[in-house]
This record gives sequence, structure tokens and C-alpha cells, in this order.
Amino acid sequence: MTEITRDMLMAYADGQLEADQRLLVEAHLAANPEAAAEVALLQRQSDAIRTLFAPAGAEPVPTRLRPTRIAADLRRQQRRQWGWAAAAVMLLSLGLGIGFAARPLFDPPASATLIADAVNAHTVYVAESRHAVEVGSADSEHLSTWLSNRLDTHLGMPDLAGEGFALVGGRLLPGEPDKGGRAAQLMYEDADKQRITVYVTAALPDARPAYQLANYQGAEAFYWANARITCTVVGTLAPERMQAVSRAVYTQLSEGDVTAAPPYRG
Repeated sequence: MTEITRDMLMAYADGQLEADQRLLVEAHLAANPEAAAEVALLQRQSDAIRTLFAPAGAEPVPTRLRPTRIAADLRRQQRRQWGWAAAAVMLLSLGLGIGFAARPLFDPPASATLIADAVNAHTVYVAESRHAVEVGSADSEHLSTWLSNRLDTHLGMPDLAGEGFALVGGRLLPGEPDKGGRAAQLMYEDADKQRITVYVTAALPDARPAYQLANYQGAEAFYWANARITCTVVGTLAPERMQAVSRAVYTQLSEGDVTAAPPYRG
């Protein structure tokens, strides 16, 4: 005996059963008044829906709802998405290229980096008492030879007695690879225990002469560079004393340099 399912009852109500199955359902409904009442309700609902939406059902399908139109729209959207993705990749590549090419425009000049390094080293070591230097002034000849070898250029010990300063000593410091690799710091002190430092590196790759005055973190710095070395004199003295000390250092360390020009020219 064939089981009458709910799906068969709904198909019967919609008039979608084959003749043999329709006869079976009708026999079932005749023997089951509740099932017959439910099917009658379904048929009335279907009739009401058809009556209500019959005018709309007779209208032609709008162009925007046709399957071919929907498929075409989807293809266009996909092409646009790929286009935007390609444009994004192109802009990103262009931005990276421009950024790399323009990097030198935004990098700080070498002098600014060296001045900052010199002032930072000055601030650290002038505050020291027992360990202000690695090699003291009593061994100044060794100090000059040692630092000259490390910088691969001759470094004399400027005599600043005329400005009231005596050599305390010096030390070797690490430097940036593209700005000399190593740095030497010489420290001087006056009778009032005021200290100045002289920060020296080997010449920069371009070896161009340069001069700059700067005030950095409360210290005065005079920076200059030539074809042999770069030098930054750092201190917190009164301006006129800083000028005198810087001029003395400059004159002695740039001796023989034909590109030299006196600092603090006014």
C-alpha cells in the first residue's frame, strides 16, 4: 500500500500529481476528513494567491530581472573589481618606487646626525669623573696614534691652552657605518671644571667641505667637514668662548687643508 505523504497532499492541492497518484490521494481524503479539510484549505489559499497576483504574473519579466541581464551585470562587476585590484597594485608599486627614489629628500643630512651623536656623547661623558676618558692626557702621544689608526687618518691633539683649556684625554666611540664607522672624542677642561668635547670621524663618502652652527639639547655645537675628517666641537660655554675654542680647534685640525675657511665668519 502506497503511503500518502504531506508532499503528495500539497502537490494534489496544487494540481501537480499524476492521474494514478491523484486517485490514491482522493481515496485517502475520502477516508480521512481532517486531511481533506487541510487540503481544501491549501487549495483556497492557492486560489487566493493566483487571483491576487494574476495581473503581475501576466506582465513581461523586467529586463533587469532577466537571467541573461543578471549574468552580464555580474560579469561587469567582476571586471570592475579586477580593474580596481590592478589599479591598487599599480598605485602601490608606484608609491613604493617614488618613496624609495625620494628617500634622500627626507633623510636627515649627515651633519645633523653627526651633531646629534656628538652632543649625546658629550652629555654622557662630561658628567663622568673617574671614567670621563679611556686614555688620559699623560699619554697624549699614544692617544693620538691610537685614534689616528682607528680613524685611518692623522688626528693631532689640539692645544687649547690659549683659551684656558687643558686636555683631559680621549676615547674611541662607535659611529654609523656610512658616516665613518668610528668616532674619536677628545675632552678638555678649564680651571672652573667646565668641559668641552671634540668629536671627530673620518671624512664622509662625498668628502665635501661643510660648516654648520647648531644648538642641540641645550648645547652649542660647531660642525665642519673637509676631505679628511668631520669635526664637531660641543660645549655649554658662553657664545664668545665657544667661538674662540671652536676657532682654535678648527685652525689646528684643518691645517694644510686648502678648502678651509675660518669658523664663525661674520
